[in-house]
Amino acid sequence: MTKRSTFWLGWGLALALVAVFASLGRWQLSRMDEKQAMLDQVAATLADRRPLPLAAAAEPDRARDFDWAQGEGRFIDAPAVLLDNQQRDGRPGVRVYRAFAPESGTPLLVELGWLPLPGDRTMPAPERIDGEQRIQGLLAPPPSAGLAQGLSAATAGGDVLAVRLDAPGLAARLGLDALPPRVLKLDPALPIGHARDLDVLPNTLPPQKHLGYAVQWFGLAAAALVTALVLTVRSRR
Repeated sequence: MTKRSTFWLGWGLALALVAVFASLGRWQLSRMDEKQAMLDQVAATLADRRPLPLAAAAEPDRARDFDWAQGEGRFIDAPAVLLDNQQRDGRPGVRVYRAFAPESGTPLLVELGWLPLPGDRTMPAPERIDGEQRIQGLLAPPPSAGLAQGLSAATAGGDVLAVRLDAPGLAARLGLDALPPRVLKLDPALPIGHARDLDVLPNTLPPQKHLGYAVQWFGLAAAALVTALVLTVRSRR
């Protein structure tokens, strides 16, 4: 291989690395913008708190939006759904969901809060909530599953252990015809359920983290370009 061909091969590899690193940096910036827009929408919704009926959870054109909703009804006599791999204050646990039947509209999943898991991963047995209830909270898309795959399974107590909230699959497990695409994050002020908040980015990166990763990728792109320039100057000397 001649020096000329080696020169162009080296620069080709360097520019390829620069393009890849810069692309990853731009992707991190786009994720930052998406999550910041999500947080801004949630903040505006919580500031306004103009209630919609619980039936709004089933509106397909708002499946990715956030709304404050309230209504009356009963929790269905069905197993609880325990969403696995959920951390709170650095502790492992599960998020508890139960199906709620409003006075009008289809049943929806209500997030009742978080419960810790012991070292042997014995699943908790959430208490049932009986009687007529008036609930309110934030309608939101279900938590991101990330790379999690797998089917739901039954716990020793008869509840459903899931790694992601797959509405069609969970509806079948709970004996329901269907479940809406959004869940209700129960208002922490209500005296039912478990430890909870209205955080819409649990177990995932906040916008600031994406910005930090973007800076790192752009730094690697700059380092690859500078390295190629330095090696080129040295070779010519």
